[in-house]
Amino acid sequence: MNNIGIDASGPLAGVAVLDADGVVLTRFETPGRPGLIETLPGLLARAVALGPVGLLAVSIGPGSFTGLRTALSLTQGYAGAAGVTLAGVPADEAFAEAFARMARPLWVAIRARKGRIYLIRDGVAAGFADVNMPRASRPVALAGDAAPEMAARLAAAGSDVLLTDARRIDPVWVIKAALRRQAAGLAPHAALPVYVDPPEAKLPEGGLRPPPVFVSLP
Repeated sequence: MNNIGIDASGPLAGVAVLDADGVVLTRFETPGRPGLIETLPGLLARAVALGPVGLLAVSIGPGSFTGLRTALSLTQGYAGAAGVTLAGVPADEAFAEAFARMARPLWVAIRARKGRIYLIRDGVAAGFADVNMPRASRPVALAGDAAPEMAARLAAAGSDVLLTDARRIDPVWVIKAALRRQAAGLAPHAALPVYVDPPEAKLPEGGLRPPPVFVSLP
């Protein structure tokens, strides 16, 4: 059985296929926008065509709202129809696959909107303004697209920080993280998005639509 990993949390969306021995059979990429909702299903179809699927894993963020929702909707639909196990993979667990032998904790810094950074530490994601970055009380490593600026701020504050070269998630890491969790006998994470900030859109007080009106026909 092949295993498939999908990441659409950043500027590029990717799909990777591993065989039962963990060998990477292929990897596809496409721009995260525009048109992801049209292109990502095609990539998944190419991956599925390579053979039966045992496990499907998808990034759950934090990251691009549109990318996450597109990938999650697609994988939930396919997994439900095909009877395939679907595993969600948080960003920090995906990045950790690139540094399985890292001796220090790995922090993941992801650029957010409005001059903010999402920082994932010890499995907890929080948002910080650029001018309000926390300090590290112990040696840490940094990954993510906002890692260089985060590392510079930590170093300037006297923290012991190691800047890695991992800027975005490889879909291979996504499926490997899910397989590692499975091998440890742990239940997969739910394929639900990790949001740091509340949604900016607010429902109108009267709801999304007027209540139905019932009329009696003669």
